[in-house]
Amino acid sequence: MKLPDYVGPCAFGIKMGVIVPGCDFTGMMLDALEKVDRDELLSDGDVICITESVVARSQKNYVTTDEVAEEVQEVLSLKPHHRLGVVFPIASRNRFALVLKGLAQAVPQGEVVLQLSYPADEVGNQIISPELAQEMEKKKGTCFAAEDLNRGHAHPLTGVDYIRLYKETIESTGARPRIILCNDPRKILEYRPDAVIAADIHTREKTKAIIEPHVRCITLQELCCTSRGGREACCEWGLLGSNMSSGNRLKLAPREGDRYACDLQEQIKTKFGKEVEVVIYGDGAYKDPSSGIYELADPKPAFGVTPGINSVMRTGVKYKYLIDLHHEEGKPEEEIRSMVEKASKREREINSIESEGTTPRRLEDVLASLADLVSGSADAGTPMVLVKRIIS
Repeated sequence: MKLPDYVGPCAFGIKMGVIVPGCDFTGMMLDALEKVDRDELLSDGDVICITESVVARSQKNYVTTDEVAEEVQEVLSLKPHHRLGVVFPIASRNRFALVLKGLAQAVPQGEVVLQLSYPADEVGNQIISPELAQEMEKKKGTCFAAEDLNRGHAHPLTGVDYIRLYKETIESTGARPRIILCNDPRKILEYRPDAVIAADIHTREKTKAIIEPHVRCITLQELCCTSRGGREACCEWGLLGSNMSSGNRLKLAPREGDRYACDLQEQIKTKFGKEVEVVIYGDGAYKDPSSGIYELADPKPAFGVTPGINSVMRTGVKYKYLIDLHHEEGKPEEEIRSMVEKASKREREINSIESEGTTPRRLEDVLASLADLVSGSADAGTPMVLVKRIIS
């Protein structure tokens, strides 16, 4: 079953069965790779991509909303009657609704002021329609309260009214909700919060820098990022990359992802004698051309990588340009083929015309995005993806 030489880069989803919390996932992966190796599909230079969710599940990396609330109170010195500001969360049942519940539980006798960006969140999920946004700006300006909206605002794909969902989530904890829509993070300061959480993902540090001179402000990454009170569950990314689990539990991203990847790499080398790289991947950095939604709800595409991939840029040459160039020069086909092969192996300046149109990209981002597309958020039951011939 060895791949023929004419096959270039390719990826295969590897089925592994049910993976439960606390299982020996490393052992399961080695068992699965034993089959791959037996079928002559495992080679030096391959990349083993593992979805972050199963790694975190095997680590039992879960926290409850009660634990989140306790940590918010401790870190921000909040009392039950205080006012908590939450700025720029994404619109997601899976990614943020349960996080919001934990935050609101920190002030059950107080108020949560939730500031949403509009018309969409930072990854493109629609909060209100662009048409409604224009209408509201004519009436109210660039900042307005949720109760000012004069009609429904369900997400066009999921059908979820996130403003209503988040309002009801806050109310379920006993806290009073106040929801505003404004793209200027300084707006939250007008409500005199006792503390603020910058809940955005990719722009969190910028948002925090704007708010922090005026009031205590932290990001979601600063919550559940260390063990507390004997609790083992934690992640260097904090609540970023977390997902809704069963009941009132949140599954965090994997902890110490790089170490996990390196340990697996060493075990594969010991057992199979193969030099491979390992990626623990989350959301791919993919923007849906139909909906305009940028799928990267995780802080980065890869939560763990081995050194052979870390900070490596994937570059290439513009084959179409070179072929057309040498054909116009009257070169025969065999000579063109030889010249293109040599050009692909030759080092060149980043702005070289030969590389025009082949923008350098971080290899870990490319691999994580590829693996996510193969395995998919719809879950193809393939928590491991074998990528071949992408590393020359």
